[in-house]
Amino acid sequence: MFDTVIAPSGTLLGLLQRGRGDGTLHALTAPRPEALAALNACVLSDPRHDWQVENRSLYYARLYVDLHGALDEIEQHLFCVEDALDDAESRTGLALAVLGHLASYGRADALALLRRYASSGANWTWALDELALRDEDAALRDLAGPVLARFPRTAQGEADLAAAVRDAFEPRPWRLWADDPRPEISGRVRAASERGSFDQWQRQLSSTGPRPGWSVQAVFDWAEEAVERGPGRHVPAARCLAAVAGDEDRPEIRAAARSGRDGARATALRYLAAVRDREVLGLIEEAVAAGRPGVVHDAAVDAFERMPGDEAVQRARVWVHREDGLGAAAGRVLACRGGAPDHALVLAALRRAVRDDGADSPALWQLVDGAGRLGVAAAAPVLRHVYRETASSHLRGRAARALAATDPSFAAGFAVECLWDCEESTREVAARHAETGDTRVVEQLRRLAADPAEEDEVQTAVRSRIGPEATA
Repeated sequence: MFDTVIAPSGTLLGLLQRGRGDGTLHALTAPRPEALAALNACVLSDPRHDWQVENRSLYYARLYVDLHGALDEIEQHLFCVEDALDDAESRTGLALAVLGHLASYGRADALALLRRYASSGANWTWALDELALRDEDAALRDLAGPVLARFPRTAQGEADLAAAVRDAFEPRPWRLWADDPRPEISGRVRAASERGSFDQWQRQLSSTGPRPGWSVQAVFDWAEEAVERGPGRHVPAARCLAAVAGDEDRPEIRAAARSGRDGARATALRYLAAVRDREVLGLIEEAVAAGRPGVVHDAAVDAFERMPGDEAVQRARVWVHREDGLGAAAGRVLACRGGAPDHALVLAALRRAVRDDGADSPALWQLVDGAGRLGVAAAAPVLRHVYRETASSHLRGRAARALAATDPSFAAGFAVECLWDCEESTREVAARHAETGDTRVVEQLRRLAADPAEEDEVQTAVRSRIGPEATA
């Protein structure tokens, strides 16, 4: 699948793709066909930066309810020919999650689509999980036959069935089927469940990871093998090194950090930073200066950013002016652990990150948090820009929290639209700060308080504003 093109933030489609509260407010005042077209475009082509952690499904489902939207295009998307060719969860996951919320809101057509897709669709496990939360026992029992028919009665088929039972996110359907009065259903599911448990126990026994009695060199060798298998796989080696290394091993570890192979050097740098070795800052600087980004460079930057203690903060005040990865990491260290004297440095790092990498830079997360934590009032214009332009709903939520701490206009401005935001944490911030002089605010607070699909944290924040002991 190709990445979705994110429309400009000032358009209806761009607002809905970002999950902004203004997207809902604009959609409700736009011509209904135009609003539904933009909504369907979002649901059928997932616009999220990270579809596994960002929320959109409840946001889109609520808009379908408000617009009385039909589900014809979702149906065509789920049951098109491409479903047999592309079984990636990211293609259909958002649509199925939206249907799940719509089923919770009483949409029988959404429930019927989920049942049908669980029977015949490629991403059937997701549909089954949605039904497990919402459907009746009798309807779930009717799905046992179609689901089990996916697994032929061969050795591989039974192994695949055991994996499906073991890895199920919602176990309710499998438990129902294990107690099914039909022996051909219950017997097969019980056998698959027992095999899945046995396979998991066997994998734990056959682990090829570190063993008691390993030497420092053995950990370095294991880290090198992990580097060859793929990026990031060597990272746990630093924790293993902490379990086997003593003070007498420190010279060997320093030597590896200075001139070892990539896996050993990266592991040694991370270990030395964690124990605040007296030479580690110099070794980190050498590693960054030695070459372009790679395993060692990235490990050095990450080790410095995670290094505990005041030494890292003091060195960050020196390195923050660098124009490389170490300078960027220094800005993030000050944002997370700096104090009042670091306001100007954090603000400069925030501005530089937006200027160089745009409003979606991963480096912005800590910098935005830091601007809010330190109460850097001068950062408010940059934070507003990030809030408007980022396509990441998580980063926008962080910007909203930072604006609540730095921008006096937040309560009457962005906090209002945040009540309709796609992220529950952002709605919670809005519920605590939005000025209630706007009638839309009071109405939305009441709606959130009464919506059974709303998160508990949001409803707690809402009740603190409109509860019996509070005045709206």
